[in-house]
Amino acid sequence: MPSNDARTLLHAAVPTLATGAVGAVVSGVLAGGKGVIGAVLGTVVVVLFMGLGMIVLQRTAKSLPHLFQAMGLMLYTSQLLLLFIVMSLLKNTTLFDFKAFGFTLLAATIVWVAAQARAYMTAKILYVDPASDNGGRTAKSGSTA
Repeated sequence: MPSNDARTLLHAAVPTLATGAVGAVVSGVLAGGKGVIGAVLGTVVVVLFMGLGMIVLQRTAKSLPHLFQAMGLMLYTSQLLLLFIVMSLLKNTTLFDFKAFGFTLLAATIVWVAAQARAYMTAKILYVDPASDNGGRTAKSGSTA
């Protein structure tokens, strides 16, 4: 993974994990041990879904740049669909507090998206390829008369 991508992943994951820790403490106070389990599970789901999605999107950008925008839209749509499926499957579980899971998942998702947007806005990523095909010379424009 290139350093810019790893830095963006790190800048999104650290605040999300911190949010999950705060969610676990609050859920532990409000719902006990099952609340802590739900909050930790919600944080893990967000980090896995968003982290894997970001890795897939970066690989697509490298290999198929013309599909980047469409792939991003499809990726975020499929992440929401998978998240809905996971939540509907776990809705009636007694292993953890579902409200703590849901609220922590929501908070962690919002923090991930905001941190990822901030990381992209502050990153200094070249959008012009410094190594051109013509050996560094500029192409002539206009007529060659």
